[in-house]
Amino acid sequence: MSAKLDIGRSYSLQSRVEEWMTAAKAGNVGVEALSTSMLVQLVENAAIHCIEPALEPGEVTLGTHVDLEHHKPVPVGFIVRIEVEIVMIDGPRVSFAVQVFDEQEPVAEGTHERYVIERSKFLSRLEEKLS
Repeated sequence: MSAKLDIGRSYSLQSRVEEWMTAAKAGNVGVEALSTSMLVQLVENAAIHCIEPALEPGEVTLGTHVDLEHHKPVPVGFIVRIEVEIVMIDGPRVSFAVQVFDEQEPVAEGTHERYVIERSKFLSRLEEKLS
């Protein structure tokens, strides 16, 4: 990692919930609210943006663990805000605390973990699996 990555580093991402992001579009007919799968994607995006400035050229991060409690629905049209904060660094493993809010209230919380790896090493492992 090129820049110093510190505990406490944070990032906030906002997105308007669109119809294509709903549980209904993910197969849960009639549930016109932000899907949990899309929420996980937004959490991963926020964590990637948080850690990206500290990466060396050629490094990437891979999501290795997500633990989220998605306890409130977010309707189409609402803005959802995802906040991630680095709470642990153990070599290449980086853990985040996650909080999610919509325009009215907290909607989810949990943890996320990413692993820093050389892109070439990851691609090599992928090629091995394919051959």
